[in-house]
Amino acid sequence: MDATDGCVDALTWKEFGEEQLGALTELAEACLAADGGLPLFVRPALLRARLLQTRTLGAWHDGRLVAAVGVGLGTQPAGSTGMVHPGWRGRGLGDRLLDWAVEQAGDAALLLTTESWSPGAERLFVARGFERTFAEWVLRYDLAALPDVSPPDGVRTGPVTRESGPELFETYRASFADRPGFRAPEAQEWLGELWDDDGYRPDLSLIAHGPDGAAVGFVNVVDNWIDQVGVVPGWRQRRVGAYLVGTALRSLAGDGAGEAWLCVNDDNPAAVLYRRLGFGDAGRRARYLHRRS
Repeated sequence: MDATDGCVDALTWKEFGEEQLGALTELAEACLAADGGLPLFVRPALLRARLLQTRTLGAWHDGRLVAAVGVGLGTQPAGSTGMVHPGWRGRGLGDRLLDWAVEQAGDAALLLTTESWSPGAERLFVARGFERTFAEWVLRYDLAALPDVSPPDGVRTGPVTRESGPELFETYRASFADRPGFRAPEAQEWLGELWDDDGYRPDLSLIAHGPDGAAVGFVNVVDNWIDQVGVVPGWRQRRVGAYLVGTALRSLAGDGAGEAWLCVNDDNPAAVLYRRLGFGDAGRRARYLHRRS
């Protein structure tokens, strides 16, 4: 679809719901193809969570959804996600969606989430007084070529089991405790969410142990995603993280996966490691906050 295919005046603006999930999927696929971003965005669960919120507004042209926004109310801040088809950008649709979302939020602050980031969206949000509060890269690995990372001296790895759950949590907590703003959840809560995830692969997830048997790092695999990687402070810069990720990639390839994915925060130095291993940029995702005065 090209921007010349229709006139903005010919658009029909109306609420959408579950019955338009297919149209939302098409729109999300078009945005991902143009901008990159989180591939999970086109799956029903995340589309519902982001777009099918308390209030919705979509723009239709010749039976096709070309722009959409959802606003979730009743929380502080209110939450919103919007999309504009690449062929319809630059014609004021994003401004209209944003105006409407701010109006729906009322006196509440508004948090915008974009799973398919674009420079144009950032310019719009910043110009309208939104502050970027979070951004991360989406990285993809082609499993046709695998990294060869030798194990660090004295380090051995083993798969995650129910019995090793408490050790996994303690390794996670120790690995992330020095990050700014980190607040450890309860062990039961964290482990419960992990084991309740249908995509969690404990057989491919690993805990690394040093020569004295103490845990020094871990990697969690969910579906074909490297979901979390952590190394305790005393063992950083010793190839533990690279070895854990490389081993998980080889296991995914051996399990038949053709690609692997991960997300890494803009300010996380591990991004250098992942790109060195062969991960390539596949887009970004971000959040922006507008505080009411």
